[in-house]
Amino acid sequence: MAFLKSDTPFDVVKHLVVIGVLGAALLFAFFFVYLPISTNHGETIMVPKVTGMQMADLEDYLDERNLRYFVDDSTYEPGVRPGTVLMQDPTPGEFVKEDRKIYVSVVSKNPPQIKMPRLTDGSVKNAQMILKSYGLSVGKITLVPDLRQNEVLKQMMNGKELAPGAAVTKGTKIDLEVGDGLGNQEFPVPNVVGMPADEALTLLAGQGLQPGEKFYQPATTDQPEGTVIKQRPAATGNATIRMGQLVDLWIAGSEPTSLTPVN
Repeated sequence: MAFLKSDTPFDVVKHLVVIGVLGAALLFAFFFVYLPISTNHGETIMVPKVTGMQMADLEDYLDERNLRYFVDDSTYEPGVRPGTVLMQDPTPGEFVKEDRKIYVSVVSKNPPQIKMPRLTDGSVKNAQMILKSYGLSVGKITLVPDLRQNEVLKQMMNGKELAPGAAVTKGTKIDLEVGDGLGNQEFPVPNVVGMPADEALTLLAGQGLQPGEKFYQPATTDQPEGTVIKQRPAATGNATIRMGQLVDLWIAGSEPTSLTPVN
């Protein structure tokens, strides 16, 4: 708006006031009339609960409430019907504007493929923890003769050995072969009868055998104190034993006071 040279100061002030009023009216109309109408200001919808529903029912259900959905994730859950909604965002009870998207996570139809972890050379307890973390489950645990007690020797699936890194389906049962701590080397039972007890124990330890129970009987002239007078298993015939097994001893004499009495 141009000002004329003939305009008085009063006219200039009047013009400025008119301009200010018009500007304020335009701002008021923009922020308090146009924006609320164009953005549906104050018109909100409470988000319904859709978890547990089937994805096939979502479109009609949300369309009736002027809402939409978008699948942003899928997860395999054994025992849960495929297409079931597991999670949603926003959560039920929140207020949103019309036409808002509800982001959902659903159960996938097919389990994902994962790489088989390495379980061998570790303990069976550690293997169970690893399988759980990978979404796999423990199948049959078979003890096999081996000195590596409780150590996983083989990881199997359907009777076949499974190499680390092989593709397996999540939820698969993995069978384990585990060492029993005894080994499979069999040899004749050593005869320690008539030997001093300390020498007998040294001999047994040298052959990978474990001392079992010790029983004490009164010594005689034929059986000096501290002599082994009987053993179990006995070294008779073709009797054999495996590494790691126990050998019980009967010893002539009274039990040392430093040892716990045997019942």
